[in-house]
Amino acid sequence: MKPVTWPPLVWGVVCGAAASGNFQWTVEDVAKSIVCMMMSGPCLTGYTQTLNDWYDRDIDAINEPYRPIPSGAISENEVITQIWVLLLGGLAFAGLLDVWAGHKFPTVFYLALGGSLLSYIYSAPPLKLKQNGWIGNFALGASYISLPWWAGQSLFGSLTPDVVVLTLLYSIAGLGIAIINDFKSIEGDRAMGLQSLPVAFGVDAAKWICVGAIDITQLSVAGYLLASGKSYYALALLGLIIPQVIFQFQYFLKDPFKYDVKYQASAQPFLVLGILVTALATSH
Repeated sequence: MKPVTWPPLVWGVVCGAAASGNFQWTVEDVAKSIVCMMMSGPCLTGYTQTLNDWYDRDIDAINEPYRPIPSGAISENEVITQIWVLLLGGLAFAGLLDVWAGHKFPTVFYLALGGSLLSYIYSAPPLKLKQNGWIGNFALGASYISLPWWAGQSLFGSLTPDVVVLTLLYSIAGLGIAIINDFKSIEGDRAMGLQSLPVAFGVDAAKWICVGAIDITQLSVAGYLLASGKSYYALALLGLIIPQVIFQFQYFLKDPFKYDVKYQASAQPFLVLGILVTALATSH
């Protein structure tokens, strides 16, 4: 289930709650947000990761044969059971949140259902979106940034078209982040015919596409905030972009294989803080 992948989803819920402008530090609102985080992180992200590992078992047998499925540490029946338990648990949490929030239309449930379907077609044939580096990585970025934000904002308020567009734009930065993980899988992706961006464009071009997607997206959002009269938020976002660029040159652009983890640990906290700054800007 890869717990290390849950924090971005949990943070997305925080950003959505902040963007709603309606979150209060009451026991009930905190409890709602925790349930929404459980739905987004352990349940639905856990479902996504398990599903992805199952359909990637042949690639992982080449790249990382020690992982639970290719190594035989977990059986097929156990994998299938885990997928269903996590999926149904996540959808049950979503339905509970809609009832708890008094929604006439089950917004959170349909977001969870749509996200679960996106997870399936991302990993499973015949569509298997991850076969295409552009489509697959954007779908991944949208899942990690837009979906939990939308869930948190729908839980405490309502989604607006400008927020939907803004979060989908931010998902291009998520595309860049997703590319980072493709470098370690080049050998297996090439053997299995997957057109990840490092396979399709080569290592040097892919690393510049990666940092370009991350930086240009954030600069565009800062420009949008500035044009909207949110100059202090725009300046705060620009201040958070600078250390990311420094770490890109210090680590990632030097060697995306050797420094991928170090770069993510150094730079991504500034990225996620920037997302919160944007969420707070949209709530005022």
